[in-house]
Parts: sequence; C-alpha cells; structure tokens
Amino acid sequence: MEKVYRLDGLDCANCAAKIERSVQQIQGVEEAKVDFMSTKLTIKASAEDIDRVSNEAKGIVHKLEPEVNVNSVQAEKKEETPYKKLIQIGIAVIALLLLALFTPPMPWKLVAYLIVYLWVGYDVLKTAITNIFHGELFDENFLMAIATVGAIAIGEYPEAVAVMLFYQIGEFFQDYAVTKSRKSIGSLLAIRPDSANLIQNGEVKKVAPDTIAIGDHILIKPGEKVPLDGIVIEGRSMLDTSALTGESVPRSINKGEEILSGFINQSGQLTVEVTTTFGESTVSKILDLVENASSKKAPAENFITNFAHYYTPIVVGLAALLAIIPPLVTGEPFYDWVYRALTFLVISCPCALVISVPLSFFGGIGGASKAGILIKGSNYIETLAKVDTLVFDKTGTLTKGVFRVQKVETTMDEKDFLRYVASAEQSSSHPIAQSIVNYVDQPLLPVTELEELAGFGISVVIDGQRFLVGNEKLLVKNHVTFEPVNEIGTLVYVAADNVYLGYLVIADELKDHVAAAITEVKHLGVKRTVMLTGDNQAIANAVGQKVGIDQVYSELLPEDKVNYLEAELNREQKTAFVGDGMNDAPVLARADLGIAMGGLGSDAAIEAADVVIMDDQPAKIPTAIQIARKTMKIVKQNIVFAIGIKIIVLVLGALGFATMYAAVFADVGVTILAVLNAMRCLKIK
Repeated sequence: MEKVYRLDGLDCANCAAKIERSVQQIQGVEEAKVDFMSTKLTIKASAEDIDRVSNEAKGIVHKLEPEVNVNSVQAEKKEETPYKKLIQIGIAVIALLLLALFTPPMPWKLVAYLIVYLWVGYDVLKTAITNIFHGELFDENFLMAIATVGAIAIGEYPEAVAVMLFYQIGEFFQDYAVTKSRKSIGSLLAIRPDSANLIQNGEVKKVAPDTIAIGDHILIKPGEKVPLDGIVIEGRSMLDTSALTGESVPRSINKGEEILSGFINQSGQLTVEVTTTFGESTVSKILDLVENASSKKAPAENFITNFAHYYTPIVVGLAALLAIIPPLVTGEPFYDWVYRALTFLVISCPCALVISVPLSFFGGIGGASKAGILIKGSNYIETLAKVDTLVFDKTGTLTKGVFRVQKVETTMDEKDFLRYVASAEQSSSHPIAQSIVNYVDQPLLPVTELEELAGFGISVVIDGQRFLVGNEKLLVKNHVTFEPVNEIGTLVYVAADNVYLGYLVIADELKDHVAAAITEVKHLGVKRTVMLTGDNQAIANAVGQKVGIDQVYSELLPEDKVNYLEAELNREQKTAFVGDGMNDAPVLARADLGIAMGGLGSDAAIEAADVVIMDDQPAKIPTAIQIARKTMKIVKQNIVFAIGIKIIVLVLGALGFATMYAAVFADVGVTILAVLNAMRCLKIK
C-alpha cells in the first residue's frame, strides 16, 4: 500500500535526503522516497503497517525539520513569501556597513558583531544545534556554524558575520530559483479543471469532475477547460490543445469526434458524452506523470547524493587535521592553520551539487512538457540522450492509421465512377469501404441485390447495372477482361455488367514531416533506424524507402517484434522503440527506452512507455533527444564546475592563499551559478 504526503517548507535538498534515509529505516517500510523538487514523501508498506509507518514518518520529519509541515497532497498549499528573509538580510547589510564605518572599541566591538551575527545566523545555528542532538552532523548548517563560530573565536568578527550574511543571500537566491522552477512545472499542471457542467433532466449543474460517471453528458462553454475525455454529440468549436500537445495552432472539433480533458474550448458550445472517469482521464494521467517524474532518479543524480553523503564527513575530518597537525609538526602558530581549516570547512559545503543536478533534470522534464513531450523520470532523460538506434512501428506511428483514397483511374467520368463505387460500398463497415464512402462528397444512389463475397468483394445492382467492386480475384472469377495493376496499397477494382471500369488505390497516409524527422535524428547522431511492422512487405518497404528508414522488417506478429528486439539488435547500443498500439506494449517495455504516441495511442502503450509524445507526431522525437542532450550537458557542466572550483579553492585554502571570502564564493557563489545554469533546462531551445 502507498501513501503520499506533501512536505511544505522543504527548501533544502540535503534535508530531503536525510528525511528519506531516516524514513527508510522505519520497521515495515518497503520503500520510501522524498522528491525534493515536488516536495513529496512517498511511503510504501503493507496494509496493516501503513498507518503506523506514516505516523512514525511524520514524527521523523518534525524531529529533523521542525519548520516543515506534513500535509496531504490534496490540502491547499499556502504561498511562501520571501519578505522575512529579505528583512533579515537587509538589516544585517545595513548593520555591517555601519560597523565598518564606525568601529566601536573592545569589548563593544565584540558585542556589536555578535548581535549582528546572531540576527543573521540565528536560524542556521538553531538548525545545526538541533541536528547535533538528533545525531545528524555534517550538513551545511553544521559546516557554516562551526566555521563562523571558529572565526569569532580567533577574532575575525567581520569575516564571521560576512560569511553568514553571504550564506543567507545565497540561500535566498537558491530558494528563489527552486521556487521558480517549481512554479514553472506548476503552470504546466494548471490544466486541471475545477468543475464540470453536468446535464441532468434538461438542467445544467456545476459539479466536481470526479463525481461524473461514464455515459453522463456535460456542457463545455467557450473559454472553459475540458474536464473529462469524451465524444462530442452536439456542437462544433475550435480547441486550444497547447497544454497537452505543445501545439500553438488551434484544432477544430465536430460532432462525433473525440475530445480530451485538458483542452480549452475557444469558440462554440459543446455537448460531450463522457467516456472515462476523472481518475482515468487524459488530464489526470498527465498530471500524475509530470508530478511524479522527478522521483525516478538518473544514475548521475544518485551518484551526487551518495557523493555528498560521504564527501562532507571526509572534508570535515581533513579540516580538523589541517588545524592540528601542521602547527604541531612545524611549530607555527595555531591561528593561521585554524583560519585555513575554517576556510576549508566553508568551501566544503556540497550545496551546489546536491541542488543543481536534480534541478537540472527537473527543468529538463518541465521543458519537455512544454513541448508536449512527457518524460516519466530523470533516468529516462539520461537514456534518451544516449539513444543511437531508433526502432519504429508503422501504422499509427509513422502513418496516421487511417485509410484514404490515394489514386483513382477510370475509363468513365471520375465523379460518376466514384459515386457508383461509394454507393456500392455504403452498407459495408469495412475500413476500406468506409474510406471510399467518406471520400465521395455527393448523394449516394440506392442499391439492390447486395451480395457480399467473402475474400473477394461485393456485387450490387445500381440503376439496373450489375457492379462488381473488390479485389483482382473477384474480376478473374467473373471472367472480366482487365490488366492487373502494380501499385503500393490496397487495390479496389470495379466492373459494370462484366465491363472493366477502373480501379482505386487505398492506402494509409504518412504523418506530417516524418521524413524530415528521420533525417533530423540521423543528423543528431542516431546511427540506425529500423521499422518493425505487421503490414505486408511491399507496403512496408515503400513506406520505409519514402521516409528514409535504414532497415525494414514486415509481416511480424507482436511476439516477433519482441524476439527481434532481443535477438538481432546490438544490446550494447541504446535502443528506443516508438509505437502506439496495444500490440506494441511488450516491445515498448522491453526496449531500453519506450516512446509512445499519446494522442491516439492505446492506454497499454502509454502505460508501458517511458516517454509519451502527446500530439502523435514523430517530428517531436528529435526535439525530445535535443532536450535530453541539453539537460545532460548542463548536468555535466554543473558537476565539473562545482567539483572543479571546490577542489581548486580547497587546495588554495589549505595552502593559505584563499580567504573566507573566496570560500564563500566557492560555496554560495558556485551554488547560485550552478542553479541559474540548471534553470536553462526549462527553456526548450
């Protein structure tokens, strides 16, 4: 059983890691995760243990972080204001300037600096002392407390106050950056509808969306969000689909068409028959995907968490050795070496790494969501960035999955020819027949003596003439003289009173910009593109050649696709499979990375996939790869930058060339720069 809580006031990545480790140690916990970016605590335990475990977890959160409130995810979240921190910083800056201009004599100098120090550093000192009593050492509060108290002890009052002040300024900017990133994701989640207009007994009532059942009718007025998935049964309108698909161009919708929750109705009034409950609606699934995406950590993210856990105690130990051993060995004064050790401690704080790396992944997920690409976890960003083999399904992925009349050849007037063929096919429910009927925009003629010939076609009488509409075998069977045609697609031959009249070519249409998308992924360095399809060889080869696929494998069953993926593809390469149908779900789950078409794709495919393209367009795949690579580039930049600067300044500090102010830059300055760099991930380009 699983319970999820929101940790309001959680503004420290290291604190999130401490809470996670402590909750994981509770007896009966199967799994516990704290997602710093969404401030969610997720606990898994058996049904009989879950209540006890949840209460113990709340106690641990209160013990470790008294300022953090544990609330249900449904509880209203209060906006946190930065005014308190700004006032604290502002008064400290003014006081420090006054003390620099009018330095009082001792002991008033010590008293004055202590007052300013306690004003600006009270919360840091309080947290450090509380954590010590709880057995939690070696976090940033402990490091700042011991370094600044040590600076006061050796008489460096201005530096102690300045270091604490700069630390608080850095914390303010860090909180601002994290809050901005959370709000950016929050704005993506603003598609959640608050109410729905239920039609009952001719009256319209405003109700909560989760109270509406499948089959109910709802009214969607212009300007309103679509609350649930359904079918339009009355009205026509234009829809803003950008929240789900990332497409800025409005889409038209008419009676009989499917409408998805999260769209915004722009013009006409629509009556919709609901086809899903609120919990299973498109908008709810998307919200769940985006909100929980950052809980699946990438290897780089796990490395940084483990690195910081071991790195800080090691650095504290080195600082202690630096303060004691050199003066004992060389006989030099302790003052210089204690100062170097304190500088060493300030530098060692791992904030830049602990915050900027998960923030980069979170930003990448948010930027992708803006483009209509849902990435289900930061671990999938890392895989997506490394993809070098792309495997595609055909129908519904590269093509629209809808049959259309592609070509008409006839010896008679084309309009009359099409009218006769459509009239003959009007009673059939076969997709080929329906595609012909839908293609003809003129009144159809009545038919008599309709005879369906399984495996051949149909025979009907129209205007006293016997029409044969079907495949090549139908005409051969009836001794009609004609020349067979070699075209890609489904061929429908037509004869009247055993006289050949012509043929139609019915084929699935390619999606827009498919060939350009394949070309672009190759330019991005994808080494190999493959198509796996159940369609016949001639059609599959024609589509593959038209869009630029390297290898085409046709006439495959779903299990054949899985077997091919396992046996024939090079497993040393990162392979992504792109599909949309229920039969693609096993392959999506088996590939290194599954990419599903989310607009018309089956629920099974979307569930099994790691990445979902919301508008069904393969053209979004190169965009997804570019976003993933940009995110990973920024992650690597932050890791190298933060560790590199710290190592340089640590060495300089140990040698006595770095002051406390350089130490503050190596901690606070690097953190701010790394966080600002991470925020670039929110931008798509």
